[in-house]
Amino acid sequence: MNILTLNSITKFYGQIHALNNVSLKVPEGSVFGILGPNGSGKTTMLGIVMDILRPTSGTFQLFEKEPSANSRKQIGTLLETPNFYPYLSAEKNLRITAEIKGKGFDEIDDVLQKVDLLKRKTSKFSAFSLGMKQRLAIAAALLGNPEVLVFDEPTNGLDPVGIAEIRELIKLLAIEGKTIIMASHILDEVEKVCTHVAILKNGNLITAGSVDEVLVNEDIIEVYATDINKLLEVIRSLNGYSNIKTTTNSIQLWYPNGIANLEDINRHCFNNGIVLNHLQLKKKSLESRFLELTNN
Repeated sequence: MNILTLNSITKFYGQIHALNNVSLKVPEGSVFGILGPNGSGKTTMLGIVMDILRPTSGTFQLFEKEPSANSRKQIGTLLETPNFYPYLSAEKNLRITAEIKGKGFDEIDDVLQKVDLLKRKTSKFSAFSLGMKQRLAIAAALLGNPEVLVFDEPTNGLDPVGIAEIRELIKLLAIEGKTIIMASHILDEVEKVCTHVAILKNGNLITAGSVDEVLVNEDIIEVYATDINKLLEVIRSLNGYSNIKTTTNSIQLWYPNGIANLEDINRHCFNNGIVLNHLQLKKKSLESRFLELTNN
């Protein structure tokens, strides 16, 4: 089942084209990253899905049905900077959230445990670090046990420790079977936690699919040997690679995915008098792919 289906969603802000004919599907159980630089349309997309904004044109479905207030109750959200009462405890802030939602009172300790804040339940929100504040906001989103979680830049502004904490929490929630839709401009985070990704640029959908599919274009084979000049001469007589790049002490071969064969490369070099000191298959990084796709 698809949790979310966008059909040609377009959104104008006056003359600004925030989203342009965007269509995509978010499968159940996925961690779906919406990736793009600031101003690409990520937050606008999430705002439309959560009924904060209305699209100029296009439609979408939630749980393969027309969206409704009832279907949105199955979605927990974190769409902006956590906004809690600073001089109330974590527990009391969550009680207020539960009151607003009309459910979740008996889940407060459970969600605090899940985000590793149970020991700080009586601590004031003002005493929390940025990472703890973000985890408390995720705890609030978990009240009512929603099937789907929507996060807008969940690691924005956090230090490396806070980023790692949120990353591990997202992985834990995914293991529990939650579908997570996460907007981010941090390439590394999407690569580490997401199963699927959509890349936006200036409101246009550049590509979407599983992370492996988006990265499928090329593999990089890295090789080096003591005599780098002789190695380069031998490597140039290989077939199948689409590009070759040299650095100070290594050579990189770029192959269409699935074509490269490390054993064949090693044998070719050995048969031509070169003993390799290093031979490694390196998947093309999401950063390289992202920068290519967005022409940055």
